[in-house]
Amino acid sequence: MRIRIIAVGTKMPGWVEQGYAEYAKRLPRDCAVELVELPLAQRGKNTDIARAMEKEGEDMLAAIGKGEQVIALDVKGKAWSTEQLAEQMADWRMSGNNYCLLIGGPDGLAPQCLAQAHMRWSLSALTLPHPLVRILVIEQLYRACSILQNHPYHK
Repeated sequence: MRIRIIAVGTKMPGWVEQGYAEYAKRLPRDCAVELVELPLAQRGKNTDIARAMEKEGEDMLAAIGKGEQVIALDVKGKAWSTEQLAEQMADWRMSGNNYCLLIGGPDGLAPQCLAQAHMRWSLSALTLPHPLVRILVIEQLYRACSILQNHPYHK
C-alpha cells in the first residue's frame, strides 16, 4: 500500500514544513507517505475563484496515479475518530490498493475532485487553513499507524 497526499500550495511556511517533516519521519517504512505539492492557481483582486479552483482541480486529477483510490479531505465528509482511521488503514493495507488524499487550496477542493473521490473525510466541522491540514493529516496517519503497531504514542 502506498499513500500519497496531493496538496495545493507550495512554499509553505517553515513551521508547516517542520511539522509535516517531523511526523513523516516517524512513520514506519511500511506506512510511508509521499507528499505531492501542486501550485496554487493565480489569485488576485479580480480573480474568478471558480476558475482558479477548476485549474487546481485539473492539476490534482492529473496527479492522481492510475488505480489509486481517492480520498477527498472535505468539511462535508465523514468524520473518523483516530481509532476509525486506524481501522480504515488496516482495511487499506488488506485491499492491496494505493491511496491518495486530496487537500484543496484556500477555497477548498474543486467539484471535479470531489466527484472523483471514493471517500470524503472530514477532519473537523471547523474550516481549517490548508497548510495546517497537512500537519493534521500526517499526524493522524502516524497516530493510526501507532495504534496498528500497538505503539504507546496514542495513549
